[in-house]
Amino acid sequence: MKDNSGSLYIIEAILAITILLVAVFVVNTVISIPSPEYSYEAHDLTSAQDTMEVLAGKIDFEDQTFLCEISTILKENKNSKKSIGEVSEICQNKLDSFKIANYKFCENNKLKGKVLAYRGNDNNAGEVSVATRTYGDYSYTLYVW
Repeated sequence: MKDNSGSLYIIEAILAITILLVAVFVVNTVISIPSPEYSYEAHDLTSAQDTMEVLAGKIDFEDQTFLCEISTILKENKNSKKSIGEVSEICQNKLDSFKIANYKFCENNKLKGKVLAYRGNDNNAGEVSVATRTYGDYSYTLYVW
């Protein structure tokens, strides 16, 4: 039987290409670069950076930021004990609303490291997430563990 149309050659070529592609895929999967090992252990640690972004960010362009609000209270009252107490209460309520297990919120510049809000025991803190933001003359630091 004579093949004048060349169909056997075409079938043979397609079969050879298919075998070659299968071989390439097998070699590729065997010799692939190993992916890094990711930890599947979830941490309940809320990032201080994320929380501080919420405190420093505006909801829309007409709202004040939380840091602006507390800085204004402190500045207008010349950092009086009454204004520090008021700001401490506002900060405590705001950070408690985020349901953060343990945190410390301080003002570092004008109040010389005064702790404005605090929850938990930092003596046994393993991993501590830290974020700092500045508003005007005031510099705030949030520690979360």
